Amino acid sequence: MTYEYLIAGLEDLREGQPMKLPYDSLLSLLEEQMTPADFRLVKLLRRKNDDPVILSLMEDDAVQDRFRETSLTEDDFRTQLLYEQGMHCRNRFVRAWFEFNLNLNNVMAAAVCQKHGYNPEKVIVGDNEVAQLLRKGGVAKNANLAAVLSELKDIVAVSEIQNLLDRERHIDALRWLWIDEYTRFSYFRVDNVLAYFLQASILHRWDDLTREQGERIFRQLLADMKKDVKF
Repeated sequence: MTYEYLIAGLEDLREGQPMKLPYDSLLSLLEEQMTPADFRLVKLLRRKNDDPVILSLMEDDAVQDRFRETSLTEDDFRTQLLYEQGMHCRNRFVRAWFEFNLNLNNVMAAAVCQKHGYNPEKVIVGDNEVAQLLRKGGVAKNANLAAVLSELKDIVAVSEIQNLLDRERHIDALRWLWIDEYTRFSYFRVDNVLAYFLQASILHRWDDLTREQGERIFRQLLADMKKDVKF
């Protein structure tokens, strides 16, 4: 199904500028205008690692066996399950989006481990080619990794930003650019609606967030991470 009229009626989005349409109103509009099968893709994109679907998977004996064979925390393993769900989706754009974010987060985590001398195997999730290369050779001077991940240089540059708020903004800028590039030659398809939703979600994340508020929030996040993260 194509979505010419839906897309034509949506406001243009600009990175760094707030939306006029409230985020909840956008979700209601999409649910109303999209087919049930296509709107399930929106719900998958919104899913977090503490979603009831993921938590129910953790109750499965086979999944528990897989978890015990890893060195991941339960939170990281649930994140891995979430990525697996996304990367097995029938929609190619959704699969690519989840894999891009898997690679992005794994490279960021591996860069931190490399900087501080930690074992990356304890934080790398998933088993795609990028994850395997990161476990074997880390980030620096990894020619094989550079060959399979075109965004590697940009991700590493972002990982070196010291200010946490600025780093998060740059991460979202990478995501925004990836969405634009992936859908450059796609018109009025469900992919364009999903791309619009993801970029709207990025804008919503930063709505009404001043620099001072953001830095306070991230200081608290950092404090929580220091309590919880075990390398």
